[in-house]
Amino acid sequence: MAAPFTDGGGGGGGVAVMAGPVNPIDASTQSKTCLKNSALKSPILIFLFFHKAIKLELDGLHRAAMAFATNLDTGGDISSLLERYHFLREIYKHHCNAEDEVIFPALDIRVKNVARTYSLEHEGESFLFDQLFQLLNSSMRNEESYRRELASCTGALQTSISQHMSKEEEQVFPLLIEKFSFEEQASLVWQFLCSIPVNMMAEFLPWLSSSISSDEHQDMDKCLCKIIPKEKLLQQVIFAWMKGGKASHNSCEDNLKATCQNTGSGALVCETDMGPCAWESTKTGKRRYVEMSCDATNSSLSCPIDEILLWHNAIKSELNDIAKAARKIQLSGDFSDLSAFNKRLQFIAEVCIFHSIAEDKVIFPAVDAELSFAQEHAEEEIQFDKLRCLIESIQSTGANSSSAEFYTKLCSQADLIMASIQKHFHNEEVQVLPLARKHFSSKRQRELLYQSLCVMPLKLIECVLPWLVGSLSEEAARSFLQNMYMAAPASDLALVTLFSGWACKGHSRNVCLSSNAIGCCPARMAGSKEDIKQTSCSCSHNFSADEKLASVQEDETDDDRRPVKRGNLMPLGDCDACSPTRSVNNHKSSCSNQSCCVPGLGVNGSNLGTSLAAAKSLRSLSIGPSAPSLNSSLFNWETDLSSADIGCTSRPIDNIFKFHKAIRKDLEYLDVESGKLNDCNESFLRQFTGRFRLLWGLYRAHSNAEDDIVFPELESKETLHNVSHSYTLDHKQEEKLFGDISSALSDLTQLHECLNINLSDDITRSEAVRKYNEKATELQGMCKSIRVSLDQHVFREELELWPLFDRHFSVEEQDKIVGRIIGTTGAEVLQSMLPWVTSALTQEEQNIMMDTWKQATRNTMFSEWLNEWWEGSAAASPAATSEGCTPLGSDVHESLDHSDHTFKPGWNDIFRMNQNELEAEIRKVSRDSTLDPRRKAYLIQNLMTSRWIASQQKSLQARDNESSNGEEIFGCSPSFRDPEKQIFGCEHYKRNCKLRAACCGKLFTCRFCHDKVSDHSMDRKATTEMMCMCCMKIQPVGPFCTTPSCGGFSMAKYYCPICKFFDDERVVYHCPFCNLCRVGRGLGVDFFHCMTCNCCLAMKLVDHKCREKGLETNCPICCDFLFTSSATVRALPCGHFMHSACFQAYTCSHYICPICSKSLGDMAVYFGMLDALLASEELPEEYRDRCQDILCNDCDKKGNARFHWLYHKCGFCGSYNTRVIKVDMMTNTNCSTSNQ
Repeated sequence: MAAPFTDGGGGGGGVAVMAGPVNPIDASTQSKTCLKNSALKSPILIFLFFHKAIKLELDGLHRAAMAFATNLDTGGDISSLLERYHFLREIYKHHCNAEDEVIFPALDIRVKNVARTYSLEHEGESFLFDQLFQLLNSSMRNEESYRRELASCTGALQTSISQHMSKEEEQVFPLLIEKFSFEEQASLVWQFLCSIPVNMMAEFLPWLSSSISSDEHQDMDKCLCKIIPKEKLLQQVIFAWMKGGKASHNSCEDNLKATCQNTGSGALVCETDMGPCAWESTKTGKRRYVEMSCDATNSSLSCPIDEILLWHNAIKSELNDIAKAARKIQLSGDFSDLSAFNKRLQFIAEVCIFHSIAEDKVIFPAVDAELSFAQEHAEEEIQFDKLRCLIESIQSTGANSSSAEFYTKLCSQADLIMASIQKHFHNEEVQVLPLARKHFSSKRQRELLYQSLCVMPLKLIECVLPWLVGSLSEEAARSFLQNMYMAAPASDLALVTLFSGWACKGHSRNVCLSSNAIGCCPARMAGSKEDIKQTSCSCSHNFSADEKLASVQEDETDDDRRPVKRGNLMPLGDCDACSPTRSVNNHKSSCSNQSCCVPGLGVNGSNLGTSLAAAKSLRSLSIGPSAPSLNSSLFNWETDLSSADIGCTSRPIDNIFKFHKAIRKDLEYLDVESGKLNDCNESFLRQFTGRFRLLWGLYRAHSNAEDDIVFPELESKETLHNVSHSYTLDHKQEEKLFGDISSALSDLTQLHECLNINLSDDITRSEAVRKYNEKATELQGMCKSIRVSLDQHVFREELELWPLFDRHFSVEEQDKIVGRIIGTTGAEVLQSMLPWVTSALTQEEQNIMMDTWKQATRNTMFSEWLNEWWEGSAAASPAATSEGCTPLGSDVHESLDHSDHTFKPGWNDIFRMNQNELEAEIRKVSRDSTLDPRRKAYLIQNLMTSRWIASQQKSLQARDNESSNGEEIFGCSPSFRDPEKQIFGCEHYKRNCKLRAACCGKLFTCRFCHDKVSDHSMDRKATTEMMCMCCMKIQPVGPFCTTPSCGGFSMAKYYCPICKFFDDERVVYHCPFCNLCRVGRGLGVDFFHCMTCNCCLAMKLVDHKCREKGLETNCPICCDFLFTSSATVRALPCGHFMHSACFQAYTCSHYICPICSKSLGDMAVYFGMLDALLASEELPEEYRDRCQDILCNDCDKKGNARFHWLYHKCGFCGSYNTRVIKVDMMTNTNCSTSNQ
């Protein structure tokens, strides 16, 4: 991969802070707008063509899998499907590898925190492919469940890849267009193409051409002309692949013969930009071709397949040099050249990996299907990784006392690799080569060798061929080129010409090996004299790294000179990066030598190490191991985002991610149980739908909390910009998936209702059953898709985002985030969420989570609400416990509110106490420091008034006995809010029932009506009975009348079972942290609860000044308790509160807070009026020069001001909200506002 762009138009490296939203690519209109001429304006948008082709292939595969699943009479043969799966897997895998190797590292230089997420998604998709192929290799192909599972897995794969590509189009492509110039985008795409293996390019481009329209095909051809360097040979290679190369079945040998025989008489001389390059005459070409044909079988190697020995010898020689270099480093202790050593190691590791890929995919299957060296190849890869990690450790450690130990390990590891590979090569030479010599003709052997070479990408072949040929004798090199030409198909003439030209650059002598080997220079076959004249001798000069970069990025700077094109120069410095065993000087040659003049790719200017991961991934694709772990990254990035570190220490934010465990549990349920929907069981369908609705609602609450609170907090850190955008896009896509499943469930329910109808026609019924089964199969695939999508999403969050909180947020900041999340969660959601979450956690995890919630809500009434709610819900319907888990009720009562265990008296306990016992309990409660002050006051008050309460209870019992004897209960008559319209209620509330006070047994419409006529207050939460004002029957309190005559008559639109509160005209919600009902649409909608202030505030007041328990005080104007007041409360800028009505009256004559004296708003206009007033006012002469020391109430700074009876302006903030602290009676002509 070329060096990332640091001097281009797109700007330098560093973190890119987005000033505004990037306009996404609208993928829905690709065929009409995005793809039409879009790639001509931005080369990076050529990926839209790739995406379209992949999506079409996925859609076709999914439809075929669905047909296979629903048509049970088609048999169990899926061979055609299997071929399509294999093809798609290889195409998409190479596409992802090229992105990880080229596009994402370049993007990460310009815009941080974007690329890693998409690389992780590539690994997740690889995991899905592995799971799919495990299913395809299963022995249960003829079973119905297998077919449906195959269709589900295919649908999940389609969903995952389609979502991934849509996100790239919405986030990655706009960033690439914004941050990279046209030339830089073209260079990236060219590097992308050069990073895909040659054999896959020969399949990929024809397949791509067949997947797009003719107009799009023309646009892509035009775009490729701008992307490919302006060298005819390179363009011939690419466009030959685009056409598919199916026209001719001749070999390059036949084309070579025709070309050499048809050359004109006399010698042709190609004058390059740097000098002449002589060619052989026609007759000489003919003679040499005939000699080549006759001697092809008499080369230095007895069989073409023995060229594998050349590769083995070159690799062993390079490894031997590396081992010697390691020992030299150990002896000298000089680690200054470790980077160059690391480059050599990465190069030979890549060569070994691709060599093993070629053997595993080409040589071994052809020789013997059961022959495999996959284990040896995997072990060698691990050894190379260990050596690379060791070198990086040495580089990071530097010169210290432990360096000697590192060097010893370095030498030992290098020797180990050498010994392992020598043994491996020896076994191959003994077991494989004899079989190949025996069973294959020379032609077949050459074909296998050529196919093995084409397993590598162009960018690696450009470096490997000079490296390999440089290690061969002239005769062996000629034989190598002969075999390559004789094996290549006719369609690869331009490609093999390019290969031979690159190979010639590795030979030390001034000889054109191609001319000597095959009778004429390969460059002659690339085009006419004029075409070749435009091609400079790629091995003629040696450039520095800066010059190489300039050759790639330079624009036309001189009108008299031809502009430099990308790739038209390939200085040997490029090859040196790949073949470090030879010095640059060994490759210098004049323009008069006879080496071939072919263009370089221009993409090998930087280290090849970044492609190692792609090579490893390709090797894993070839040998098909178990599914790879998602804990690794395709980048060689230093990161500590290891899942092993997650959860080692308990942090407040961990409990938010604990929701992922519950989400995974329900996703598993949907995935597994959706397979039972075909049974047409109505009760199961209802249960499944209910479980889905619950998951959807709770997921929505969780994702909204992340989008509104968690992700903005991450983005607020400068180093974490852009880190969460991809996850926000995930939430949008997953919400759409949930909506699709909901629609499918509704359709399935309707189909089930149709099945329950007695259909007399058997054909009609069978058709209904068929539609039901098809919809159930489709729904099963959707459930698999949502599980896969969410599983991967939450995994990436835990791997990438979770550790960021530990590094960038303190415990206090995490507590605040948790408090904000909980504070926007309504009581109804919490009542569903808590049992749902705790059922998926262990007892220890439950305790930790609830302790964290207690800590975050320590200033609120959350514990009280939780106890009251759980007791009420447990009494209504005992909670079922899942296997191995403790129910939430027992957990809460034991760990949430230990303070209540001190003393929780009931009325019966109080009645049985004598005076001494009561006083002892009062003292016990008073000394308990763990009790909340309000709770303590409540208990003491009830204990002190217990005698009176007891007498009231006795009188209540007497009245009950009297009422049972036929006398009416007090208040047993309807009351009206609007007597004329006969609307039930009272002056305070509109409702259709009366409450029976637990204290006196009387019926009142509300507690205010009770308190108005009674000498005691009504505890509405203690209410257990009500009277319906329609039927006048007393019954247990509830939202509806239970009398049959009323037919479920509603008592009010809103009913709170905790507060026993009814309201039939306002929008009300219950805050679990205030443990009160308040007017509004709810937490997270128009209000949130501040855990510090312990009050509900409007959403627009998220950024406010917090005061601990600020609302738990009296109004400074009317002295009414604000926390439980039914009147509207206003928050002041200083953080204090007062009633809105009191505020309106108070500010008619005051503008400062009555508690802290801060200004109550923006006083600029008023203070401006005072400035004008004082400017026009003239003081008596004896007061003009006097000063007064003042203290500003707004900025809290001391200063001085000129004397005045009323107004004193602060010299710091300009406020007149000041107070005089000292009057200087002496005359002072230098009165200033200096700080005291």
